Parts: sequence; structure tokens; C-alpha cells
Amino acid sequence: MPSSFPSLRELESMEADEINEVLGLRPKFDIPAAARRSAAEVGVISEAEGGFAAGSLAGQPARLVLAALRASDGPVVSRWGHILLRRVLASRLDTPRGLDPVDFAALRARALNGMGEAVVARALVQDVDGGNYNNALTNAAFNSYVASADLLGMCPVARLQPSQRDDGEWELMLAICSAYLGEARGADRRLGRALGNGIAPEIDVRLAQRFAGAAGEGGRAVNIEWDGVEELTPWRFALSRALGVEIPAGLRSSGSAMLDYSEVLIPASPLLDRVAASDRAGGQGLMSSAAMVDLYAQFWASDEYSQEDKIAAGLLRQAYAARTVTARVAAMRELWEGDETFGRHVLTAYAAARLPVRQDLVEDAAPLIASMLSAGLDRSAMRWGSVVSEGTEGWALLAIAQPERSGPVSSGAVSDFISDDLSEGQRKSAFLVAGLAGLGRLEADDFADLADDLGVNYSRSSAWSDKIGRAAQVDNQALVALLAGVGMQGTSWDQMTPRQLYHIVSALTRVGLSAEARMIAAEAVSRG
Repeated sequence: MPSSFPSLRELESMEADEINEVLGLRPKFDIPAAARRSAAEVGVISEAEGGFAAGSLAGQPARLVLAALRASDGPVVSRWGHILLRRVLASRLDTPRGLDPVDFAALRARALNGMGEAVVARALVQDVDGGNYNNALTNAAFNSYVASADLLGMCPVARLQPSQRDDGEWELMLAICSAYLGEARGADRRLGRALGNGIAPEIDVRLAQRFAGAAGEGGRAVNIEWDGVEELTPWRFALSRALGVEIPAGLRSSGSAMLDYSEVLIPASPLLDRVAASDRAGGQGLMSSAAMVDLYAQFWASDEYSQEDKIAAGLLRQAYAARTVTARVAAMRELWEGDETFGRHVLTAYAAARLPVRQDLVEDAAPLIASMLSAGLDRSAMRWGSVVSEGTEGWALLAIAQPERSGPVSSGAVSDFISDDLSEGQRKSAFLVAGLAGLGRLEADDFADLADDLGVNYSRSSAWSDKIGRAAQVDNQALVALLAGVGMQGTSWDQMTPRQLYHIVSALTRVGLSAEARMIAAEAVSRG
């Protein structure tokens, strides 16, 4: 027996999880054989619920799917592109041949986390039995549980497979899980060791001690000191929000966009902060217009905040309920002012759809139409076709968003739009031509002439455009959607080219995803 093996007295003082670790025994969490699930088909949305067909990627080259998923490691410039990519990543899909099923689930969860979709990623990893987790899936699951401040959700896997990770945050997670299983002494000792040996920064350990202490009755007081803390990590943010610990304003404001996405997902976050973060989350595609309005309404009804805090909520109320149409539009204009995230346009979508179509509002037609299209309200937007003039931005948005069209768009009207386009490098015009051509709404000769006028080579190919084109040729919706998401990776529309948009819209249209193609193209014109 090794000399390091604990004595009988030491064993008697240990908690159950420590004894299991020393003796190599299985932890208490397990799944009966009859209840175990195959990891070969994992996902949240079935085809009947709006997901993509289960076999969509099964026959595709594993290397191609692997490369696409690895490239999907961050946000998408387009709100509608985000929604489309989320849909394919969350679909209940068979694993491509030659790819490990658990790795396939891990890559999808990782991509969802990178988009800010921690709740969807969390649901996805929950579709895999804990005994099947590998390091990649454990990491993706850990990030999703932390980002959504649902730390205890990680405990079944952490207890079942405690050796999957070896880092400070994982050690703190194991201690927290022990505490909530009634093993308070062991958890306290574990956290004390973490504090003593420096395995994690003091602020991280103190927050974990406070969280673990909440598992028992009372517990010892733990002071949280932010002095010297220079970074607000997801771990610190999640535990602070879960515990109701106030975060210094300067530290919070310096946090990444991902913390804003977490903010709206965590019910324990202060309502004022959730509302402020919802603008960015809505513009990105994490929140629907209806969800944003519900959050603003909850904030308006709260007695915890001053009227000064509620200025934006009051404007939204006027946008819906002001006595005159003029006042409603004025409220929307004020909400849109400085709307760099596009979230306020999403917020007002249904208010815009309630307005009557009037000639005296034609100056506001383009932003009103863009607002409606941000929520997919194309039928409501099309009512404005009777007042917008050819060649204007409102006309351009409707020419793209129109659900059905019997003939091509006039090249003369497009030329008029180009002539009046004051956007930098005439990007709006370049996106308009890309969208119309990708939807098949321009004659081939007109497309060529307009491309020459703009100096854009839409047909130039690349490895990515060849792949999305071939996926469209074989009518594979899921693969086209996945590759479209790859083509829209970025944090700003400045990172999107008209050529990329053309290939994306063309491929989506060809495989029957024309609704998504129209919304992405219209968004490009309004935001480009």
C-alpha cells in the first residue's frame, strides 16, 4: 500500500466524495442501463418543431463539418444570420460519419456559447448522458452553465467525472457541488486549500465560499473585496449575479459583449442592467422583439427605479400608446437615435407595424420598414409600398423583402438608388445589388452592368463560396445554413462584403430558405 494512502483516522474525517476519489470508487450519480441515451443524435429542436432534418449532415464529409464548426467561434454580424445559425446548431442532428458523436455535440455547444447562446448550449449538452462526456464537452458545458449562472447544473457531470478538468475554476466548482450535497466540511476544506495554495485568484475563491455557504443554514460570513480586481470574468460575473453581490460600475462597464448576453439570461440580474443589455442582445438576435417589449414593460411597472431610469421605457410606451400617430413616430425616432446595436429598431418592430400608412410619414418610411423587418414582419412592411418612391431606401428594403415577386426589379430604379447613396463606399448599393441578384430579382445583364458600375466582382470564388455553392447544388439546407453562418462571422457589418452576401443569399434561396435570405439581405441594406 502506498505511503501516501490515508490512515483510518484520516478516512474517518473525510467526506464521501473525498473517500471516493482516494479509493477510485464511482460517485453517487449514475444512469441505469435502460435509461441511457445514444449520443449519435443530439439536439434541442426536432424537424417537426422547426429544426433541420436529422440526417442533414450525416452523409457530409466529416472534415467539412468539422472545419465549419471550428470556424463558428464567435458572434455573427447579422441578426437574422444569428437566428439561422442558432437554428441549425440546436437542431436534433445525426452525427456525420467519421466524427465522434460527443465531439460533434461539443463543437455545436462551443459555437452556441461563442454566439452568446448559453441557454441553448446548456440545453444541448443536457441531451448527452454525463457518463459520455469528454474534455471538450465538459468545457463547453461548463462555459454554458457559468454564462447562464446555473452553476449547480454542472454538478451531476462534475461529480461523475471529476478528473475531466484540472484548473482553479473547476476545483471551485467541485467544492460548490459538494456543499450542495450536504458535504459542507469537505467543501470548506477544499475551498480553504484553494485559497491557501493560490490555485485560483482570491476573488474567485471568496465568491465560491459565499456561494457554497448559502447551501447550509447561516454559514460563516465571507467578505467580497473588489480592490485590485482588474477583470470581470464570466465566473466572477455569474457568481456575483447569483449572490446579489454588487459589481463595481467601472468593472462592469469594461466587460465584454458576452457579459451583456449573460445579463439578459440571468433572472437574478438587476432589472435595470438587464434592460440596458437587452438592446445589444436584441440587435444580435438573442432576444425577440416581443421578449424585449416584455422586459421593458416589466421594468416600467417596477417601483424600484426612478422615472429618470425609465426614460427609454416611457418612450416605448409612447411608441405604442401615444394619442397621435405623430407622437408615436417621434417616440420611435428618439429611441432610434444613436442605435448602434440595431436593438432599438428590434424593440419598436410591433409598434411600427401598428402605424397607419400615410404620405406625411414617408420621411420615416425606411427606418419604420427596417424596424418591422427586424422582427420578420414583412407583410406589415409591404403596406408602405404605396407611398415610398422608387430609388429610395424604403423602396430598396421592400424590393428585397417582398415575399413573392412576378418580375425582375427595374435596373433604372436601382441606378437611382446608387446615385443617391451617401453610405461609405456606396456599401448600401452594393448590398442591395447583392441581395436582389441572389434572390433572382435582377436580369443577368442588369446585374453585370450594375456590378461594373459599383466596381464589385460578385462572382469571384473562394474555398468558402465553392463549398456553400456545392451545398446548395445538392439541396442541403442545414449545410448551407451552417456555411452561411461561417460567412457572417464578425462583430460589425464592416467585416461583411457584398460578395459574401451575394453567395449567402443565392445559396439560401436555392435551397428554399428564401425567407431567411430576404431578411438577411434587407438587414444588410439597412445596416450596411
